[in-house]
Amino acid sequence: MNSSKTLGIILVTIGILMMLYKGFTYFTTEKVVDIGSLHIAKEKSHLVTWPPVVGAIFLLAGLITLGTRKAN
Repeated sequence: MNSSKTLGIILVTIGILMMLYKGFTYFTTEKVVDIGSLHIAKEKSHLVTWPPVVGAIFLLAGLITLGTRKAN
């Protein structure tokens, strides 16, 4: 498989996934209190989002990469 074809397929896949899923959430644990045998931790959520147009750009770049490959 040609490397430009592989790159095009990866970009198209990432673009479609980014358009379907607008972001994700991940969790971290922070220590609040740590006194002797007393340990209290807090779970904090972090939201990572991106606009759907970013996925469309990846999709378009992948399609252009696949299209220029066939011209060669």
